[in-house]
Amino acid sequence: MKKKSLVLLLLVITTGSLMGCAEKKTTSAPVVITAAEAKDMMDKNPGITILDVRTASEFQSGHIKGALLIPYDEINVKAESMLKDKSAPILVYCRSGRRSAIAAQALTDLGYSKVYDFGGIADWTYETVTE
Repeated sequence: MKKKSLVLLLLVITTGSLMGCAEKKTTSAPVVITAAEAKDMMDKNPGITILDVRTASEFQSGHIKGALLIPYDEINVKAESMLKDKSAPILVYCRSGRRSAIAAQALTDLGYSKVYDFGGIADWTYETVTE
């Protein structure tokens, strides 16, 4: 009887240890902010990454100065080669907010830890450029 109890105890301890060692993959959600909050972050950190996830033609028609273009449907393919630092803040926008939400979540799923979705350029009342 003692042997069975000892074996059972060892089994419980081993199972508990293995479960504790299992990798827990938790994904956080991107932070949704306003265009004004994004502008404030840009002003306070001029080197911050600004990511436009619209199409190339939309980007050429006007974008936020300094923005990088990665269309939202190419995030999973291009992000890791273009955005090396996964701990650096990234501000994401599109035209209306739908694609930026998809792209921001994809970035978070890829392991980027400071992703801020400020919706669409339609809400951006500040300067844009076409160059």
